[in-house]
Amino acid sequence: MSVIIGVDIGTSVTKAVAFGGEGTPLASAARRSSVVRLPGGRVEQDPDDVVRTVAEVIRETTAALAGPPAALALTGQGDGLWLRDADGRAVRPAISWMDGRASDRVARWLEDGTVQEVYGHTGSGMFPGCHAPLLAHLQEHEPQTLRRAATAGYCVDAVAQRLTGRVSVDASDATLPFLDPVSRTYSAKALAACGLEDQAHLLPAPAAPGTVLTLDAHGAGLLGLPTGLPLTAGPYDLPACATGSGVREVGDGLLTVGTTLACQVLTDRVRTDGSAEPAGMWLCTPDPDRWLRAMPAMVGTAALEWFLALTGATRADLDGLLADSPPGAKGVTALPFLSGAGERAPFVDPAARGRFDGLTLAHTRADVVRALCEAIGYAARHCLETAGLTGTLAACGGGTRSGPWAQLFADVLGRPVRIPLENEVGALGAVRVARRFLGEGPETKPQSFRTVEPRRASRAVYEDGYAAYRSALDGARAQWERPAPR
Repeated sequence: MSVIIGVDIGTSVTKAVAFGGEGTPLASAARRSSVVRLPGGRVEQDPDDVVRTVAEVIRETTAALAGPPAALALTGQGDGLWLRDADGRAVRPAISWMDGRASDRVARWLEDGTVQEVYGHTGSGMFPGCHAPLLAHLQEHEPQTLRRAATAGYCVDAVAQRLTGRVSVDASDATLPFLDPVSRTYSAKALAACGLEDQAHLLPAPAAPGTVLTLDAHGAGLLGLPTGLPLTAGPYDLPACATGSGVREVGDGLLTVGTTLACQVLTDRVRTDGSAEPAGMWLCTPDPDRWLRAMPAMVGTAALEWFLALTGATRADLDGLLADSPPGAKGVTALPFLSGAGERAPFVDPAARGRFDGLTLAHTRADVVRALCEAIGYAARHCLETAGLTGTLAACGGGTRSGPWAQLFADVLGRPVRIPLENEVGALGAVRVARRFLGEGPETKPQSFRTVEPRRASRAVYEDGYAAYRSALDGARAQWERPAPR
């Protein structure tokens, strides 16, 4: 099988991995990109800086190979709003999926039923950092920006356009919140519910499964590769990680413990009748009769790193801190909703906020760290139950590299957790999709995992803890919904 470079364009780090036959990694590179945090909950990125990181990691990875790769496979962060002109140049800085400027609008849409109406048409919930509220915000506050734009896209297709000269949005990226995931066409009713009929022309039709692009002269020069080299753009990082982690059977799931907590379950049916709470989405896959029921929570390693930094600790201290506090954290509990944009799965609430309970002077930093890690585990269980997990569960992301935290997840979930030995499963998933689109056969070598089994000794503690977490969450949601005192 040919050598293909998979590129995972993360929020703050871009990684490239060259994979040979049977998914063997041959070379890799990584570069950091800048994330700009501004007043008002705004979070933006410079698309030129992101393209720079892509060019640098591809060049470095290629230099370690015997010759140029046979193809490139892009994946990366989803959601946000990457507005470009007809030439693919940004008309304003890219708005990140972490952005909170449209929080008030989502709160209004939750109150007036707009979110529920859109969910009934497409099966997608909404949160401040997705297309609908961001386009509505710009329509009100930056109409001139929208007039200059030709495409309202995402990270992966923005980079692909700079390299190929073509606009090609994967259906997985296009899902939230306007796409009917069964027909793979945009819902006019969903656009109308958000008052965005006039912006429909900015949404490019999802690319057909099997679409392969090629580097144009500009992209080839930027990367130092031959003009005409095949390139695939998508799926974005959530479904790419599912593919790279071996999620293949209906009912199987993936837990990604990264900056956010992304939970997904493979399904063969879509339910958009509006009977469920409007959160998450049904992500299209390369197979027209398969979808991923995704619950990408905003909680994750960012919350843990925030607390560690406050106390002068680092991720290197995590294993020791978890070892220094028993299951149940000596009575300390937490709600882990520390994102300024609130929460988006398995419920949507821009006002969601975190808290710690049960603290006394007798507690230690280790107790608070364990309480936070347990709360993130409970959030994962809530998401996976809502998504309908019935089969095996894989897990990936930086958080799973901590043995004690991976064990905690298995204990809280009460089921085995399979962790792929290949760390860069997003890039691997993109390469697997590229091989399929290029007509290459699937890998025949079985994927390697390490399996973390749940411990019986912790089961009662975590069953009680999960029940207490859900009760505390219900109480907190009622308080978040309470109008502020005048």
